Amino acid sequence: MTFIAFEGGEGGGKSSQIALLAQALSAAGHRVVRTHEPGATPLGQHIRGLLLDSDRAVSARSEALLFAADRAHHVATVIRPALERGEIVITDRYVDSSLAYQGAGRTLATEDVRRLSDWATDGLRPDLTVLLDLAPLEGLRRARGRDGETGLDRLEREDLTFHERVREEFLRLAEAEPARYLTLDATRPMSELAGIIHAVVTELIEARP
Repeated sequence: MTFIAFEGGEGGGKSSQIALLAQALSAAGHRVVRTHEPGATPLGQHIRGLLLDSDRAVSARSEALLFAADRAHHVATVIRPALERGEIVITDRYVDSSLAYQGAGRTLATEDVRRLSDWATDGLRPDLTVLLDLAPLEGLRRARGRDGETGLDRLEREDLTFHERVREEFLRLAEAEPARYLTLDATRPMSELAGIIHAVVTELIEARP
């Protein structure tokens, strides 16, 4: 079983790289589960609506708790069962997004967010985290070009300073755990990034007992 998380700010191309990786792994004969946070389950879709798809104000602590609730259910009903079946799980966002967005972005104590996330996931951590790093100004420009201003969710509409704090936290997390992180410049060509990611993931899978 192998658990891979993709992280990063807005517009970094996580969805595209996840699709390419899943396709390559499936073609090689692996069973792959693609998932995402928040909103991968019916319960999660309701939580996502509260968190992202409305203009209603949500306090920082409430936001952190709602993300943790979505993640707890996601792990219990999607991620752990797939890993127990021996499948490769690839998720678009996981715990480190909460550390970056609710911890650094919302200026909550990062260790409090970490403890909450560890409890919600029962300590389940990715084998590899792929960080697609991109300057927030470029990432938001890409997001607006993709979704239009009215299509941005509540977090995407936060100001540039918020997104800069998020990026700094992702980079800090990657620096603190270089063995778990693969940090890539998201401005590099898509095919080039896909090749690097596939090679690293293949090596990880082959090294597992």
